[in-house]
Amino acid sequence: MPRALLSVSNKTGIVDFARKLLELDFTLLSTGGTFKTLHEAGIAVSRVADITDFPEILDGRVKTLHPNIHGGLLAKRSEAHLDELNKHGITPIDLVAVNLYPFRKTVAKADVSEDEALENIDIGGPTMIRAAAKNFPFVSVVVDPKDYDEVARGLESGLSEAKRRQLARKAFAHVAAYDAAITTWFDREETLPASLHLGLEHAQDLRYGENPHQQGARYREAGKSSWWDSVTQHKGTGLSYLNLFDTEAAWQLVNELQGNACVIVKHANPCGVALGESVADAYSKAFACDPKSAFGGIVALNRPVDIATAEAIMSNAKADVLVAPSFEEAALEILMSKRKNMRVLSAKKPGHKNLTYRRVDGGFIVQTPDVVTLDRSQWQVVTDNTPSEQQWRDLELAWLVCAYTSSNAIVFVKDEQAVAVGAGQQSRVDASNIATEKATGRAQGGACASDAFYPFRDGLDAAADAGIRAVIQPGGSVNDDKIIAAANEHGIAMVLTGKRHFKH
Repeated sequence: MPRALLSVSNKTGIVDFARKLLELDFTLLSTGGTFKTLHEAGIAVSRVADITDFPEILDGRVKTLHPNIHGGLLAKRSEAHLDELNKHGITPIDLVAVNLYPFRKTVAKADVSEDEALENIDIGGPTMIRAAAKNFPFVSVVVDPKDYDEVARGLESGLSEAKRRQLARKAFAHVAAYDAAITTWFDREETLPASLHLGLEHAQDLRYGENPHQQGARYREAGKSSWWDSVTQHKGTGLSYLNLFDTEAAWQLVNELQGNACVIVKHANPCGVALGESVADAYSKAFACDPKSAFGGIVALNRPVDIATAEAIMSNAKADVLVAPSFEEAALEILMSKRKNMRVLSAKKPGHKNLTYRRVDGGFIVQTPDVVTLDRSQWQVVTDNTPSEQQWRDLELAWLVCAYTSSNAIVFVKDEQAVAVGAGQQSRVDASNIATEKATGRAQGGACASDAFYPFRDGLDAAADAGIRAVIQPGGSVNDDKIIAAANEHGIAMVLTGKRHFKH
């Protein structure tokens, strides 16, 4: 008669699974809280302590660490191993259903103590999982309650070795992610720890990668969720790698903005950003920044989409993705009426920023997030002229947009509307000239942000030629005095932030 050992922290579905195992003539073993749950449900189950002939000790720290358990888990079904089990009075165990103490949930609490965290590091559970998974040709291991029904159905006709292999792989991944979470907790006060253990799990298949001939998928940190997991796709074709990459950029930026805001992104760079009296006004102003580039771009709004906004979006050049917190029912009907391929998403706000990673040969380069502050008290006005209050608001918006734009970057803003973005240029003056050309006279009296210092006055002269009257930049060039003198010559108010915001 086959035997199953059930010892779970998450009790979801365990009673029904146990009943199905009994129907399949399994005898059941269990520990602690799982035994209590099954016993109270009227299920015939034996205590592990009855098998080990040894009580749980050390406040439950030692329950299953015993040869009668691990011999039963690790024995091959060969004559030699079975004879050895028989010699020692050990019975094989054919199935293990185990999930682990809720370590991640415990340490996520703001007031968790170190003692509480340590007591939620499971020892017996991972040991049983690893033993059963190692012996998958003979033992089935289940770590996910979502697999109970499929496993029970498979056991009716004999669970295939291929399925047991799949379950074993999932079990080792489960333990690896658990250990990664523990390591991360130990590193909680380290900015760049000695090693990184991400524990990533597959979260979403993508339509394709960066190009249609490439495969793509989204992975997330095991046991965690992101705003992407909250996404509801109301219409449109499947999301591709670049859809996610560009939508992430747009959604992060629009949620940095206060008031009714719209961000339009194309190829990872903003091509339209604006604040407005209404969400429809913000969209119209953002689209007006660069209508040509907005075609096939990502539209992100930080307020619910109403009828006026939906109508404006559908009357303009097609967007590949529209993302917003929510949609009025009538607005959604308008968006659903045509452009069947346009993806329409609703989502919650993004979470806090963590370390960022970029692949290089043999590993990753890693850095802390680039946090943009808009604290005027940390900035310095270095020119004869001081920005007006409207110019201050424009400078703040330009500075924020610039930090989200590929370097070298120059951003022009007028009346809380980006009117030109010069992005991704090897020369700062080229970025300035591109912004000037795109502004088409709309930057008169406006503000300009440069993500790094001006090495020479030519970039500043280009901004002045566009009508810019206030500039924000980090400073730090050996030519700062000359740049400041040039700003005074043009009657431009200049603010130095002391921080560079390159983005590659």
